[in-house]
Amino acid sequence: MTARLRAVNAGRARVVAWQGKRVETSIYKSTMPGPVAVRTLGLDGDEQSDRVAHGGVQKAVYGYPSEHYDWWRAALNRDELPWGAFGENLSTAGLLETDLRIGDRLRIGTVELIVTQPRTPCYKLGIRLGDDDLPARFRASGLCGFYFAVAQEGIIAAGDAIEIVARDPLEVTVADVMAVFVDPLADSERERRVVEHPRLATRLRDRLWERLASRTERT
Repeated sequence: MTARLRAVNAGRARVVAWQGKRVETSIYKSTMPGPVAVRTLGLDGDEQSDRVAHGGVQKAVYGYPSEHYDWWRAALNRDELPWGAFGENLSTAGLLETDLRIGDRLRIGTVELIVTQPRTPCYKLGIRLGDDDLPARFRASGLCGFYFAVAQEGIIAAGDAIEIVARDPLEVTVADVMAVFVDPLADSERERRVVEHPRLATRLRDRLWERLASRTERT
């Protein structure tokens, strides 16, 4: 089956009430009709509220497999979840974390993207779906989606084919990275293979390096 783009989603920042506080978030995404421009820092019409944790060159675009939606509908006891419910820009079909590798290069429309890391969500995912425990459940599930850097700007639209134009030779999958991230006692050799990948997003790599170094010092 040819991988395809099922929906393109974007959203502006808004302020919401959460635990007695006012929180700014851009996790509320709506499906965009027609072609959408993708630039180095993301989609036209999209924003990131916390630019330390979200966005930037290495996390410019977030993709999430549409295949996971049925699982989450059952897990969350919801009949409906609209595309973009997990804050993704791209709702995809035919791409999974267990196959997609860090460093893979994809073409969608006239855009080329490079896979940089899995999603490791913060509390705002819980705000979006009304479940404060959801971020931890999301991480544990392994159904994390994938962030992209934009290698070539261009135009995309729902229905576009997704082509993997170059496979990374190091064969570190998005699922491999997420498995190491969620396991503080991960095998050191497996963790080193992940953190030494030159295409892994810098902030996540530094975090994993610190954990690996700390554990090495104690042994």
